[in-house]
Amino acid sequence: MRLDAADALARLTAHDHAVLSTLHPVRGVDAVPVAYALHDGAVGVPVDLVKPKASTRLQRERNLEADGRATLLAEQWHRTDWSQLWWARAELEWEPDASAEQVAALAAALEARYPQYEGQPFAKVLVFRIVGMSGWAAAADT
Repeated sequence: MRLDAADALARLTAHDHAVLSTLHPVRGVDAVPVAYALHDGAVGVPVDLVKPKASTRLQRERNLEADGRATLLAEQWHRTDWSQLWWARAELEWEPDASAEQVAALAAALEARYPQYEGQPFAKVLVFRIVGMSGWAAAADT
């Protein structure tokens, strides 16, 4: 069954991880698993210092500089009980010039949501505005 925007947003808000897709100018879709937090109609995705990486200048940010559109997809899978399946998708627009207050609020939300982010070990927080929500669930009560 199709989820309305409010139900899709509620599921996205309650879930703890999702896949962020950006557009690479040559390869097309780049999809990566991410931690995220929502606050006041915005999504924050950290560029953290917790997980090892070659650089804090990630491909997703270079992709966003070329095309600011992105998608965040959360889903629930159940191997044997398909009545538990659902997905929620947020259509996003990158906000490269987000206010310091918005970045701080999303950083605080990330810190509150994930113990690994205590002390806000972020190189930066990518900020997105939600421009659309959609979703699907196998049953209304999942």
